[in-house]
Amino acid sequence: MTTQTIKQSRQADDEIDLGKLFGIILDAKWLILCTVVLFSIIGVGVAILSTPIYKADALIQIESKSSGGISAMVGDMGELFSAESSATTEIEIIKSRMILGGTVDKFNLTTVVSPNYMPIIGKGLARLQGEQISLSVSRFNAPSYAVGVPLTLEVIDSEKQTFRLLEDDNNVILEGKVGELLEKNGYQFLATELVAQTGDSFTVSKISKLDAINKLQENLSISERGKQTGIISLSFSGEDRAKIQDILNDISQNYFLQNVQRNSAEAEQSLEFLKGHLPDIKTKLTASEDVLNRFRQENESIDLGLEAQSTLKVMVELEAQLNELTFKESEISQRFTQDHPAYKSLLDKRETLLKEKERLNKQVQKLPKTQREVLRMTRDVEVNQQIYIQLLNKVQELNIIKAGTVGNVRILDSAQSFSKPIKPKKALIVVLATLLGGMAGVAFVLIRAAFHRGVETPDQIEQIGMPVYASVPKSIQQLEFANKLKRNKGSNNELVLLAEANPADLSIEALRSLRTSLHFAMMEAKNNVLMISGPAPSIGKTFVSTNFAAVAAKTGQKVLLIDADMRKGYLQQCFGLRWDNGLSDYLSGKTSLSNIIKSTSIDNLDVVTRGQVPPNPSELLMHPRFKSFVDEMSAQYDLVIIDTPPVLAVTDPSIVGALAGTTLMVARFDQTTLKEIEVAQGRFEQSGVEVKGVILNAVEKKASNSYGYGYGYYNYAYKSES
Repeated sequence: MTTQTIKQSRQADDEIDLGKLFGIILDAKWLILCTVVLFSIIGVGVAILSTPIYKADALIQIESKSSGGISAMVGDMGELFSAESSATTEIEIIKSRMILGGTVDKFNLTTVVSPNYMPIIGKGLARLQGEQISLSVSRFNAPSYAVGVPLTLEVIDSEKQTFRLLEDDNNVILEGKVGELLEKNGYQFLATELVAQTGDSFTVSKISKLDAINKLQENLSISERGKQTGIISLSFSGEDRAKIQDILNDISQNYFLQNVQRNSAEAEQSLEFLKGHLPDIKTKLTASEDVLNRFRQENESIDLGLEAQSTLKVMVELEAQLNELTFKESEISQRFTQDHPAYKSLLDKRETLLKEKERLNKQVQKLPKTQREVLRMTRDVEVNQQIYIQLLNKVQELNIIKAGTVGNVRILDSAQSFSKPIKPKKALIVVLATLLGGMAGVAFVLIRAAFHRGVETPDQIEQIGMPVYASVPKSIQQLEFANKLKRNKGSNNELVLLAEANPADLSIEALRSLRTSLHFAMMEAKNNVLMISGPAPSIGKTFVSTNFAAVAAKTGQKVLLIDADMRKGYLQQCFGLRWDNGLSDYLSGKTSLSNIIKSTSIDNLDVVTRGQVPPNPSELLMHPRFKSFVDEMSAQYDLVIIDTPPVLAVTDPSIVGALAGTTLMVARFDQTTLKEIEVAQGRFEQSGVEVKGVILNAVEKKASNSYGYGYGYYNYAYKSES
């Protein structure tokens, strides 16, 4: 084989042949079809037996800040206590432990109860048969070490509603009946309802509140409808329609109440602050009034002039503005930093008012002493009075805000569960299972084809430089004969030979073609001895040898068929003969030559069976007696055919091949690989045996017509039969 030929073959092997792939799939159509049907049946079973999952949904609106109503009444104060938040923020609030924790506590979701059914299909079968069992537990407390540990609840008597709670080691923890609070060793258990038969069991476990919240979050879906709409959609899924509806309603209600409390919390805090300062301001007002009255009494009721009264009025208004700015600064500081323009504007206004106040104070210093004292005292009274009135107004405003707070959240749609389950989607499951079955079947076939590199055409063998003398089609009748020999192994007394039973079979016709080809090929051989071997077991060497011998004998040639497979040869069964008094017996000197040659019912055909299974077959074949035997038989017969074991299993064929004039190898269609043929040829060449060609046996008509090379090490076990 030249380098160019090797490169061409390897290049052809690297190419993807779509026709071959299609042919491989077409050849395995029944396997693929069965796989599709199997997966479809499994899909139907899954769709029917799967537990239905229902869905409940609710709708919540996050309202924007309103300019009317309470906000209009209280002005800036209303804006302060009705801050807006985004839908994303509100969604995260709903998912928080603060909201979901209340729902977990209300429905006792830290207690997980699940009925025990038959694995995989039990729950579905029970549902289809209407044999639903249930257990309601209103209270279950366990020691810290037992949290997360599953316990088993067994029903003792369904009529009396008695049960017992067991650990994994069948240790009884609690025992009692429904409606009774059971307490022992840190365990508390109260079952309120039990629907089950005697002997049924449940798995009960206490999980942490955090785990319960996380489990609740897994089944809760929250999203905003549209973009910046403020409409939040909530959905919750589960097996129990009524329960998921109640849970979702509770989550919505918890969120609504939390929102109201959040919006009124700041007003409540400010109200408490102002109420705490009102007594101090009132005390100061009373004190300043008393001081003013005493001074007037002591100085005989001094009246202020028009200029002083005008100055007093301005000073009081100025103090009122400063106090108002103080309130606003307190409010703004909660919303903005000092760098904010609104905060800077307030500070600038305060600075202006302080300058005006300083100017008025200088003006007052020009008045007489008595009028200055009266003016100061009167200013203190009116300023304190103004502050007190402002605080009272703020308190009233905050009371209105607190009383009128409804939050900026509105529940548009309360939770409702759908009548039809959202899972499983039965049609989709069946379709996907069918598609998966088809893909799995095709993948299996292609992978099997990729790893299996058996020869499929004579061209593949000829590409490695070995001629193919015949392609023998697979015979259905021969398969029947082979099964018959397996059933009657060692005790067959009938002629079981395809060449005699059906001479017109295509396999026999192929052997006739082989006979013609060998007639000319053996003219140049050193003798008339033909050895038939092969790389591996179970490739049809004996079938080719026996039927070819019969075909050759039909031409009038005197043919001798020798079974040189002294380990597992069964050539004698095809002719209804026994294996005793065979080749091994002659080579070991136990019998004479005349006793081992057995005639058959076929004219001109004699047979030498394998004989007793020897411990040293290879050594017997290397004995000079075997060479003498072959030479003598070659002289007595027109054609001597020697059936040998596989060359990759034992060395016997190499020994026999040295005496044979012609050597042929049998390869089985779609089983023997090119690498096996190459390795077998190499074994013969190492022994100086030239292989004339190959017989491709059991050829089938297949859609795939591509080829490939197999690689690897081949080592076959070939043990003797006892």
